[in-house]
Formats: sequence, structure tokens, C-alpha cells
Amino acid sequence: MQHWLLKTEPASYSYTKLEMLGRDTWEGVRNFAALKHLRQMKPGDLAFIYHTGKEKAVVGVAEIVSDPYPDPGEQDARLIIVDVIPRYPINRPVTLREIKENPLFQEWLLVHRPRLSVMPVSEDHWKLIHKLGETSLL
Repeated sequence: MQHWLLKTEPASYSYTKLEMLGRDTWEGVRNFAALKHLRQMKPGDLAFIYHTGKEKAVVGVAEIVSDPYPDPGEQDARLIIVDVIPRYPINRPVTLREIKENPLFQEWLLVHRPRLSVMPVSEDHWKLIHKLGETSLL
């Protein structure tokens, strides 16, 4: 199993909305580096949901429940999507400020390439975000 981070603007799509829907597609990724990461996702992988904008924080965890597939709403077959379901919220959102101030995160893409909307998360970072967010690993 791999771990990921998926960014979203909460005003247009939030973790709470994913919880209400129960299952949805993760779409709208256009950056080719982010699409490369999306193509590597497998069912059973877990992903942090990160709210951008004013929040700038990890707020929840979703599970990837499909292999990547072409977005049926797009003409370009390179634009892919995956299906996700909510797993659990992070008890205390972990802010970008906290992440940037912690030297253990200095090598993470979130610190170095903050505009990238899909990125891998190392096992160590996965565990540390859970600890900082006061959330048990499930």
C-alpha cells in the first residue's frame, strides 16, 4: 500500500462533501507531474485530503477504490481520475505552517513543490501527520 496527498479547495470540494457523498471521483488534475502520481495509485492506497486556500491543512483520509482510468468528461485520454471513499477525519487538522516548521518534513514535496496537487507521502510522514493530528492509524 502506498500513501498520497490530494489537494482540494474546500470552498468547491471539501472532505466533508466526500463524507456526505460516500464515494466520488477525484478529478480535475491537469498538471502532468500530478497525473504521473495519480497513475501510480492502486485500490487500497490511502490519501490525505489537504484543504488549500485559507485553511492549508491536512483534514482527512480517503481510500483509493479504483485503478486510474480516463476521465469520461474529457477528450484527452491522458487526463485520468480515480474513485475515492472517505475513511476518517484528522482529529486536529495539521497546518502547512506546522509542516514547514518541522525539520522532519523538509524533504517532502509539500514543502518544496507546494502547487503540486497530487503527491506521494512517505511512511514516516504518514505516521507523523497522524501523530500531530492526534489521530490513530487505522
